Amino acid sequence: MMESVTFNSGSNVLTGHVYLPEGYDPQLRYPAVVCSGSWTTVKEQMAGLYAKRLAEKGYLCLAFDFTGFGESEGEPRFYEHPEQKIKDIHHAISYLLTRKDVEQEAIATLGICAGSMYTLMEASQDERVKAVATVASWLHDAEAVKLFYGGEDGVKSRIEAAQQAKKHYAQTNEVLYIPTISKTDSTAAMYGDYDYYLNPSRGAVPNWSADKFAVMSWEDWLALDPMPSASNLNTPTLMVHSDGCVLPQYTKNYFEKIPVADKKLHWVETDLPSPVHQFMFYDQNAEVSMAVELVEQWFGLHLRT
Repeated sequence: MMESVTFNSGSNVLTGHVYLPEGYDPQLRYPAVVCSGSWTTVKEQMAGLYAKRLAEKGYLCLAFDFTGFGESEGEPRFYEHPEQKIKDIHHAISYLLTRKDVEQEAIATLGICAGSMYTLMEASQDERVKAVATVASWLHDAEAVKLFYGGEDGVKSRIEAAQQAKKHYAQTNEVLYIPTISKTDSTAAMYGDYDYYLNPSRGAVPNWSADKFAVMSWEDWLALDPMPSASNLNTPTLMVHSDGCVLPQYTKNYFEKIPVADKKLHWVETDLPSPVHQFMFYDQNAEVSMAVELVEQWFGLHLRT
């Protein structure tokens, strides 16, 4: 069972899908989970899939479109704005707490890929989150982004382009865009044969934009460093990763800095090279089922009393 909902995040109205537990009874209260997917994504992609699968395990789960994406309000459109996304997750939790069918002291958050950065950073400053989990986490810093975006010169040129795009927007109200994904255009935000984002039977869903990534996003994205937030994360934390996912050492580094003893790093064995295994966790049944089982067990320990 799934219902469409709306809630406020600042001055914008966000749209989400609430997946209801098996055997749902509106008179009962359920542990609840906010699910967040990778950068640029919408609720119909990995966030919705994990929300649906966790609902089948007895959780009330929310997947939603972040500000400026999908069916949610917000300008500029398709602007990957980490600070705003962290605020959106905060407001998503606030929305869940208004529901009579949610157990107030049993809220968890789940992040997949880049959603892990936003989820972990939000949890590190929000005591309402009682448990957090990440799957195939994308965690970067100033050195890591050089590996993906053309070294120091590539990062610098993208940041400069973003700064110019912000000035252009302030002066003209026009947003400059590049493709989100392309196999032929090297200026695209994701340049390569990434089947998940190119295949309509996988992640290339109608509500997602393959051709609009706001150039102004580069500055906010590349300057983001979630790593210091680990030392402030006092929430029971599960991280699921593998050597075939992106930046495996960064997930290990982040995990080591989490100060609580109540934490778990589940390392999945794979022969797949990085980042091939990353995309498997977005929608392939074997990886998703494995991750959902691990996450459900973790949330069960900390949300069900």
